[in-house]
Amino acid sequence: MVQFDNARQLVQELQPEVPVVCQRPHLAERAARRFLEGFPGDVLYAVKANPAPWLIETLYGAGIRHFDAASLTEVRLVREHAPGATIGFMHPVKMERAIAEAYFVHGVRIFSLDTEAELEKILTATQGAADLTLCVRLQVSSDLAKISLSSKFGADESADASLLQAVRGKAERLGVCFHVGSQAMSPAAFAGAMDRAARAVRRAGVIVDVLDVGGGFPATYPGMEPPDLEAYFAEIAAKFEDFPKAGNARLWCEPGRALSADAESVIVMVMGRKDDALFINDGAYGSLYDAAHLGWRYPAQNLAREGAETPFRLYGPTCDDADQMFGPFYLPEATQVGDYIEFGTLGAYGRSMVTGFNGYGRFQEAGLADDPFPSLFKGAPEMAAEEINR
Repeated sequence: MVQFDNARQLVQELQPEVPVVCQRPHLAERAARRFLEGFPGDVLYAVKANPAPWLIETLYGAGIRHFDAASLTEVRLVREHAPGATIGFMHPVKMERAIAEAYFVHGVRIFSLDTEAELEKILTATQGAADLTLCVRLQVSSDLAKISLSSKFGADESADASLLQAVRGKAERLGVCFHVGSQAMSPAAFAGAMDRAARAVRRAGVIVDVLDVGGGFPATYPGMEPPDLEAYFAEIAAKFEDFPKAGNARLWCEPGRALSADAESVIVMVMGRKDDALFINDGAYGSLYDAAHLGWRYPAQNLAREGAETPFRLYGPTCDDADQMFGPFYLPEATQVGDYIEFGTLGAYGRSMVTGFNGYGRFQEAGLADDPFPSLFKGAPEMAAEEINR
């Protein structure tokens, strides 16, 4: 893959006609170091946020030894690109054949579930295996997150105690897991979910070997500047001290966005302009899905010109009216056709959401060595090699 010092050098030399996904491995390594140093337990990268092989390999090389897979495809991907990793198959509803392949072919021993029917499915698929870590997914609030994940999965308080008791009788290690929602903007989201999990464990009267606080750790976007990650780590560590658990219980987390967001950006070309609307060659059916469908704003820079900035809305390249992103995105007022714009913090759910609608979805890839956008990891402390490889 071709490498450049920065995005301006890239467009000057390539003059790309399709969007360019820009990879910054040093920023993925920086994020991994912060989690490995700060989180008081095991860090599982949530592959769904960005399944790029280069990113899986980079995070593994930086010391991430555990991965959260939500599909058999992701299990296979991790096993190929991080062959020594521990994989959790953390989707609560799975195909029986997928469970069997994960267990017998890929060595997966960690599974999540939220019903007794799924428990029986896992036991059948693994032929009654006695070496399973089974994590009961609980339904928790997503009120403090930008994207709710509370309605589709999770045992509610009317069923969680009996499910925990049933799983305790079958699992070598019993875990409790939850997801507070994507882009949780306060450490209180985790504190509330951990309190709710503790109530469930006490009602069930079981011993828990694993507490998995899931994902939801935030990244920095325009208009969304969360507290420092250390505040999240401290809140979780304090709650874990009093959690009802075995003496050797492990604490897990599953960051996706926080580990991947800074690691990629995308460069697009302006194809047309109508007043405050820019027509670009990527959009709602490409890497800017969240900008269109969730109103997400991304940091942006015009790589061709500077000057006083003004708010713009964006239209993607397809013929669909839904292919629009209101932003606002602040760019030089003089932005015109032929300019290149780089959108940052797109490593999370940018690449993952790309489709081929209307024949678009093709990208170039390049590596960049700079760090031009705001981040929670600015100034993150370096770790010694022995700490990274612990």
